[in-house]
Amino acid sequence: MAKTNTTELLEALAAEIGESVYMDIAKWHLYLSNAKLHTLVAERLYPLITSNSVNEDQVLKVLQSITVKIGGGRSELPLIDLLPLQCQVTLVDILEKFQRDS
Repeated sequence: MAKTNTTELLEALAAEIGESVYMDIAKWHLYLSNAKLHTLVAERLYPLITSNSVNEDQVLKVLQSITVKIGGGRSELPLIDLLPLQCQVTLVDILEKFQRDS
């Protein structure tokens, strides 16, 4: 039962991240769901929620560790470099909400 609950929470978290957080590329907003990164981001950040340790510094460290391939894989950039500051704030807010509600 707990596994289903965890799976449902992870899916809900991924969905909210995917709909709310985007990468800004040449003034285009590429939402994480469209870039197929929302599930990966949720999976990497979920342990912060379960350990009750969501804070901006921890979230930024995780975002720094996730690389995004660009140019057909010729180059990689940390996800944090592609997210506008407002999206980083939004992401922390989403995680804090899930932490409160779980």
